[in-house]
Amino acid sequence: MIDLHCHILPGIDDGASTMKESMKIARLAVAEGITHILATPHHMNRNWMNEKSKVVELVNEVQSELDREGIPLTIYPGQEVRIYGNILEDIEKDKLLFTDELQQYLLVEFPTASIPNFTERLFYDLQTNGKTPIIVHPERNRVIQEDPHKLKEFVQHGALAQLTAASYTGGFGKQIQKLSKQMIDADLVHFIASDAHNTTNRAFHMKEAHNLVMKDFGRHKWHQFDQTTKDLINGDVVIPPTPTNIAKKKFFGLF
Repeated sequence: MIDLHCHILPGIDDGASTMKESMKIARLAVAEGITHILATPHHMNRNWMNEKSKVVELVNEVQSELDREGIPLTIYPGQEVRIYGNILEDIEKDKLLFTDELQQYLLVEFPTASIPNFTERLFYDLQTNGKTPIIVHPERNRVIQEDPHKLKEFVQHGALAQLTAASYTGGFGKQIQKLSKQMIDADLVHFIASDAHNTTNRAFHMKEAHNLVMKDFGRHKWHQFDQTTKDLINGDVVIPPTPTNIAKKKFFGLF
């Protein structure tokens, strides 16, 4: 199993704090059946500034420690990029990391409570330059929670979206769990990743998510997610299914 969103690198964001903790997270990943991880520290998020060169160096250090300890896990350098206006300029300056070495797929995070006004234009410019934005954990964005059609608009215009395993298994509450299931059913999300930060309250839940997808949607849906994940890390073309509507209503609040 491949996990394309994980905060396993030590001491650079709110994930692992030490190399020892990184190794604990790695062992838990292996126990979940994960063989490859894209390490995705926060970038351009509050005080976390983790440019490409820094991440690549630290991934090499962690991989060396994994190999030394005999942990059968391969990690790759990536980033969870908080959306900002100069993304294209920083791509040209070689400051950003993608899911793939061909630099086609970029993990983009929205603020929790909003979607910036420039998002549509930025996504258009990225795609015009051969880059596909991947919206991470849209189910946890309040604007999308209130109106999932906003996610559909981005997907219809070529963006992809990543669902967090713990959202679907209930770790963020029943309302987000319900929305996550509806997003899968409507083909608004294209793969599941852990967004794991530690081994306790923000762990992987990937095996549990796999079992739940199999139960709710069948083997074909999990195979679809699995293939998309492989395509994203290999830089292959992703052709997502056509999204459908989720009934517009308030997911949070009484009315």
